[in-house]
Amino acid sequence: MTNRGRLEQANDNAAAFWLAQARVHGWEFTSRPGFTAVRCARDPADTHRVVLTRPYGPDGIEPLLAELAELRKEWNTEHLILEDPYSGLDLTGEGRESGLGMAVMVREPDAPSIAELPPSLRLAGTPEAASVEGATVGGVSAEGVSVAEVRGADELADLERVVVDGFPIAPRQPWQRGVHLPPGLLAEPGYRAWLGRVDGAPAAACMTYDNGETVGVYWVAVLPEYRSKGLGRVVLSAALAAQPGRVTTLVATLLGEPLYRRLGFVERGVTRWWR
Repeated sequence: MTNRGRLEQANDNAAAFWLAQARVHGWEFTSRPGFTAVRCARDPADTHRVVLTRPYGPDGIEPLLAELAELRKEWNTEHLILEDPYSGLDLTGEGRESGLGMAVMVREPDAPSIAELPPSLRLAGTPEAASVEGATVGGVSAEGVSVAEVRGADELADLERVVVDGFPIAPRQPWQRGVHLPPGLLAEPGYRAWLGRVDGAPAAACMTYDNGETVGVYWVAVLPEYRSKGLGRVVLSAALAAQPGRVTTLVATLLGEPLYRRLGFVERGVTRWWR
């Protein structure tokens, strides 16, 4: 499998992740040969999402920009985030700006299992070790730390608050239950989530989406008061242990990238998010 092939698989997972959210929220969307767009509509200021899924090449830039301009006109909006995993667009002329490039990373099915990682990369006395040794990811607790897969609406609300406040997601603050992650997601095929707690209090979160080809990792977050304790690694390791032998994809922030590399993820591309 080439780097380009893996990158396109990661793009397809991201597009499917947003389409699943569109179904649950009841949002308008469109899937076209080179991109998927979702018209997020939680409130008038909400930001729509466009995920480019296929290479466009130098000759394809102008037609792509024209198609996107027509979509914005149709949706009567300028509020959007455009994910460009090929980093070939320059939208500054349209009054948009992008942050630093973020690595699109892939973990291969033959990557070392969590149990096989060097001891220095595991957390002694934490759910990360116990969940692997006991072949389970639910309800494992050690020294006040626990991690479990989210099953009910109340647990999802706890996870939602961790994501909104821990990432953080400024437009969704102050947190309101069910606005960012409605309970209907629990019934959406492919969605799974893990919540880490410290002494029973929600502290860390991780979501995954399985589109049938790959497992995408999303919303890895830790509340500020619990950072630098390895909790992000705990919840992500639980998610990986629960879905072994799969191609796993994610987009890494600069802070998260070192952790992902230690857990076997490899960069397959760089994406720029234009706002």
